[in-house]
Amino acid sequence: MDRYAVIGNPISHSKSPRIHGLFAAQTGQALTYEALLGPLDAFTATVQAFRAAGGKGLNVTVPFKLEAFDLADRHTPRAQAAGAVNTLVFGTDGILGDNTDGAGILRDITVNQACPVEGRRVLLLGAGGAARGTVLPLLEAAPASLVIANRTASKAAELADEFASFGLLRPRGCGLAELAGQRFDVVINATSASLSDAAPDLPAGLYAPGSLAYDMMYGKGDTPFLRSARAQGAAHLSDGLGMLVEQAAESFTLWRGVRPATAPVLALLRASL
Repeated sequence: MDRYAVIGNPISHSKSPRIHGLFAAQTGQALTYEALLGPLDAFTATVQAFRAAGGKGLNVTVPFKLEAFDLADRHTPRAQAAGAVNTLVFGTDGILGDNTDGAGILRDITVNQACPVEGRRVLLLGAGGAARGTVLPLLEAAPASLVIANRTASKAAELADEFASFGLLRPRGCGLAELAGQRFDVVINATSASLSDAAPDLPAGLYAPGSLAYDMMYGKGDTPFLRSARAQGAAHLSDGLGMLVEQAAESFTLWRGVRPATAPVLALLRASL
């Protein structure tokens, strides 16, 4: 059977093998999918060994997405824009690098959460890798505005400027304090604050009526960001579990040419948290 895997360090916690196993069973695809621990100093060698042993593709997670970008011979436009790769496709013409994270979050927001992005005011918190992979898909969804805010304002401004020449809406970058007095329909937390049991220090009054607060992190309960958003008046809350499933479905489709149904897989994962 065709072999696939997710490579990262650490990796034992990954839900990707279960997700792709469910996708394969659902679509009748004959494949195996494993978790592969990548040594911090031997990412490229580990990937090459997996490919030489017949591997067809890899998902890539922390901390190897930048190394995966450098390893790929070709990149999709969304991977080029993100500057990072989370999906590798091994072919006779070399290695294709893609980034499915942004498409995953956009589909989770617009389909699973039934929250349109087109014509809405969107706030993206953070200016690191998680935020970077999200900007182009958000812009392609034609929001009324996109503001990128970060604790260090200059990093947000730099990230916004990188997307000024794409022929799409021009995003604006600023510091967190500069958000005072503004209101948004969709607020996405792409910072790592929830990992340290904290929430970004945001001004009050950001959430417009009917707004969605979305945290890329997920867990057994609300994240600190979501608890704060509820207290501040966000109407709808979502963690990032749906993003995890949807980005996996994007990778699966790229590899196998068939799109799995994500709703039943997401429901199974949610029930097991």
